Amino acid sequence: MIKVYIASPYTVGDPAVNVKRQIDVTDILLNHGFSPYTPLYSHFQHMVHPRSYEDWMKLDLDWIDVCDCLLRLDGESPGADTETEYAESIGLLIFYSIEELVKFYKKVEEL
Repeated sequence: MIKVYIASPYTVGDPAVNVKRQIDVTDILLNHGFSPYTPLYSHFQHMVHPRSYEDWMKLDLDWIDVCDCLLRLDGESPGADTETEYAESIGLLIFYSIEELVKFYKKVEEL
């Protein structure tokens, strides 16, 4: 399965709304046969066992290392921008919409 890292806003705007959005995107990707990594699940971990921003970013970048691509959802986000820049620096494919991601991998399957 293609592993997709989802990068999206968390602290800009309502964090609960942002977490739900990422969970909804995760469900769509699962329905298309992808293996999404949903970093905003850490919202719930942080509620019980808070960690620093730096700790969460280190964990996120570690996960990007093992993913096949990154899906950058729209919206202002210093964290998602950092994740996207890191993914680009290691040569990961970056997609800016679910449709673009699905279309790319569908074409790869057809080859």
